[in-house]
Amino acid sequence: MCGRIAVTLPPDAMAQLFAAAPANDLPHVPNFNVCPTDPVHVVRSDGSQRSLGAMRWGFIPQWYKKPNDGPLLINARAETIADKPAFRSACRDRRCVVLATGFYEWTKDADGNRLPWYITRRDGAPLTFAAIWQDWEGGDTRLRTCAIVTTGANATMSAIHHRMPVVLEPEQLSLWLGEEGKGAARLMQPAPEDTLQMHRVSTAVNSNRAEGPELIEPFE
Repeated sequence: MCGRIAVTLPPDAMAQLFAAAPANDLPHVPNFNVCPTDPVHVVRSDGSQRSLGAMRWGFIPQWYKKPNDGPLLINARAETIADKPAFRSACRDRRCVVLATGFYEWTKDADGNRLPWYITRRDGAPLTFAAIWQDWEGGDTRLRTCAIVTTGANATMSAIHHRMPVVLEPEQLSLWLGEEGKGAARLMQPAPEDTLQMHRVSTAVNSNRAEGPELIEPFE
């Protein structure tokens, strides 16, 4: 599961790092509490040129008559993505990468209180999540939407959750984005054990209205 992220890297740095042409409507950064239905930073490729743009986090299938016409699809399970009617076309033809600095996950204490954790790459590099995208139109509204691909947790993540986003390494981006032909399915695996690190943070982030760098500071 991946249900909340933080993004702190400036858009021009993202564009340079991923050799992508930036759009003019990129989401504001830093944002330490990016929530579902918010715009996220996404890299996609047409085969010859990469672009960095904004997409609504929450995939909307083409048959939805309204954006809220069914479940909010912020994640797509790697195990079933190729078979689910909502995702199978996008998995084949519309793969992208969601960029983040870190993401949040929650455990519960003995009283049922939600305890947030902040997860980043151990090497300090940006996180690149495998994702899929879909254009949706309804009346005069057009939205470009996406979902993050998840898989079973590795041993590190399983301490707090049984699922994790698919984290791509730099050398895997071309294959996932369709620049190197077929074979992207093999990338939908848990990250190696030494990829991620995590620490507890304040329960302030439990509110989707919370903001500020203090949200990612360690909390004991």
